[in-house]
Amino acid sequence: MITTKFWEGLGANLADQWIVTTLSPAFAFWLGGFLAWITRYGLASLEPLETQLTKLPLIAQGVLLIGGLLVILASSTLVQQLNLPITRLLEGYWPRWLGWLQQWKLDRKDNQLRPAEERWQQLEGEKRVRKLTSEENEELVRLDSKLRLAPADPSYRMPTKLGNILRAAEIRPLVNFGLETTICWPRLWLLLPEDVKKELTEVRTSLDTHVRILLWGVLFLVWTIWTPWALVIGLAIVIWAYFWALKAAEVYGDLLNSAFDLHRFALYDALHWPRPEQPNEEEKNGTELTRYLYRGLGPASTKFQYSSGNQPSQQISSNGTRGVIALLIAIIIGIYLWATILERSHKRKG
Repeated sequence: MITTKFWEGLGANLADQWIVTTLSPAFAFWLGGFLAWITRYGLASLEPLETQLTKLPLIAQGVLLIGGLLVILASSTLVQQLNLPITRLLEGYWPRWLGWLQQWKLDRKDNQLRPAEERWQQLEGEKRVRKLTSEENEELVRLDSKLRLAPADPSYRMPTKLGNILRAAEIRPLVNFGLETTICWPRLWLLLPEDVKKELTEVRTSLDTHVRILLWGVLFLVWTIWTPWALVIGLAIVIWAYFWALKAAEVYGDLLNSAFDLHRFALYDALHWPRPEQPNEEEKNGTELTRYLYRGLGPASTKFQYSSGNQPSQQISSNGTRGVIALLIAIIIGIYLWATILERSHKRKG
């Protein structure tokens, strides 16, 4: 009786886990492999396996079910661990032996962007002297959207579209404010409001999720050994996931730049670093702040800035003033007591 209840409870828990796992790409991957097997060998190939399973004790069936869950969980965990390396590959951080391909892609990207840059400059110049037509305005907006998804400086460009989108977002704070993202972002992140962190985390999670689905799509191609439709499904998943990864990267880049636009002075204040007084001083001050964070070095003329009531010099001055006042009060009280004692002494003698 106890054993029966135990397996009923375990079966209910396993059913709940199956429902959750069904929603995961790992389960879809293994389910696709199962369907590919059936397509290749037919349902009749499962009859011997079904016969063998029915002959097994209930405990052995439960062990096999748990083993299947563990396989799905292990594969999901493995793919999750590969998320960052795959993202780096999709950005264009390739091994040295692919340097020739990377250079070819960069040259091709430069050749694509150069005419767009020249046309954009031409339209911007004409915009200053005359009113552009509606077609020209649409073209200018389209070119501006295209160019902002890649660094303006060719030396910062990446061989892939995803890499250029993220690199353009990383470079913009350096170009506009002199703040290098790789150095300043971890510090600024700690100062951001919780709602801003939440938005950034959600978008970054979306990007990572689509990269992970893309990897599952690539792995799904292995089932082509049993059926050709796995090739179509795998490629469709890869294309769909990469498209939405690009969209998520664009949103993430916009939010990253917005965080610097709105909260960069919180970094100055937290480090007691003097804020730039004018916009044209931002790049110089930001470069000095980045160098200070990275090397611990700053200009000799730079002095830490403290808010009112927190400056060490003010505290020392305030403490010194209080000490002088206390000393004067003590002297006055001492003189008064001494005079009182002398007066009483003279009265007694008299």
